[in-house]
Amino acid sequence: MDSYEATYLDDYGCEITIINNDGETLSLILRGIEFSGSDFDSLSPRKDLEVEKLQQFPLHQNCLCSCSIKCWMTIPLNNHGEITREKLFVDLVLGKPQPNGCLDQEILILSFEYGNYRFVSSGKSGLFENELNEIQSQLPKGVYLLACINCLYSDYSPYGQGMFGCMMCFKNLKTEYLTVRTKDDFWAVHDRYDRMVQETYLCSEFQRRIVGIGYRG
Repeated sequence: MDSYEATYLDDYGCEITIINNDGETLSLILRGIEFSGSDFDSLSPRKDLEVEKLQQFPLHQNCLCSCSIKCWMTIPLNNHGEITREKLFVDLVLGKPQPNGCLDQEILILSFEYGNYRFVSSGKSGLFENELNEIQSQLPKGVYLLACINCLYSDYSPYGQGMFGCMMCFKNLKTEYLTVRTKDDFWAVHDRYDRMVQETYLCSEFQRRIVGIGYRG
């Protein structure tokens, strides 16, 4: 279980809280009510709560919206063979509901600090995948994040993905997965992954990703 210091802000006020992450589910307590979900944009309360208790929150499809969430987590870094734990800051804005069922915006900006350096993503994609890849591209040669986003055996489904926690882990099919070079190749392993993992997760079987492997290349 990891825990992240967090700040939540909406039109009803500001809350200082803790986001707990068990590797599959995020959870936090706001104004005495627990919200949980597999993604930062799918945080919802228990379905059996009285409607009156939820009137102090902006909700869309029973998930938090019209708010901002800021938190920071520690993430391992390999700096030319030296392993340290550094801070990754998450700055998320969830917009207002629209008639088409979507939010008018989901802005995700990540920043990463180590030593005297600070690297910031563009916030253009709304996905941990792209924002973390932007961070990694700014790091010096020989320095990389030790996390599933950089693992040789992780990939995304061609069907699409959510903001966070939608990586497929193929550590159970290492030899077969490493032969995948195209989208067509990927369908042979697509439904046989070991588990879904979060981009920031790390296990003992991590291997640095090689460009050109798998569906995501």
